[in-house]
Amino acid sequence: MAQEPGMQEAAPAPAPHASTELSDLATLKALAQPRRQRILQHLTLHGPATSASLARELGLNTGATSYHLRELARYGFVEEQPEADGHGRERWWRAVPGDRRFPPRSRQSAEMRLVMDELNHHAHAADLELFEKAQARTQTQTRTGADEDSWADAFPYSRGSIRLTLPELHAFFEEYIALLNRYKRPDTDTPDGARTVLTRFLAHPAPDNDTGAGAVSEPTSHGSTAVDDTEASHNRKASDPT
Repeated sequence: MAQEPGMQEAAPAPAPHASTELSDLATLKALAQPRRQRILQHLTLHGPATSASLARELGLNTGATSYHLRELARYGFVEEQPEADGHGRERWWRAVPGDRRFPPRSRQSAEMRLVMDELNHHAHAADLELFEKAQARTQTQTRTGADEDSWADAFPYSRGSIRLTLPELHAFFEEYIALLNRYKRPDTDTPDGARTVLTRFLAHPAPDNDTGAGAVSEPTSHGSTAVDDTEASHNRKASDPT
């Protein structure tokens, strides 16, 4: 196909990432345990760790931490780091990456909905805590007169509304996931100066008394952060620690 003047040929689209639906109630209950969510989040953000180091960092009992790691491994959320990685005889654990999704609410049983509500409650609270800590670090730098981190501007934020049908919303979400996957790359291809950026996607219908007004978008370049997940509803990825 002919190209327009000045345009470069687009790079080939990456292969689609397969998703896995978590519909087993026992698996969801295992994931919804608050301490396991904290452990999984720590492994996602900071990389492999031993049960002892996790217990120390999270203020947990070492024995209980080992048990929670085994349960997370049983359901495929974490795995042991191969000994070939140079960790000796210690048991190191790492998060298992993946595009994990939950069934839509219309297919959830009453018990599953209770588990999902609890899981999302803890996940949203953890997200807010991470954001507030990141913002507090920047504020501390400003108050103390320390050299400001060049990443102090890394808080893109946008609020908006769009009018969509349900199929369009599903398509919108899949395009968002494809965008995330487009920017993912192995460590060997990651340039110097890159940092892990936490992303969160949340969408929900407006109240039933929606006036039917057109889309409104209020993007700003500073003030909040688009800050991986540990859990998700049907329309969010869960536990993608790559």
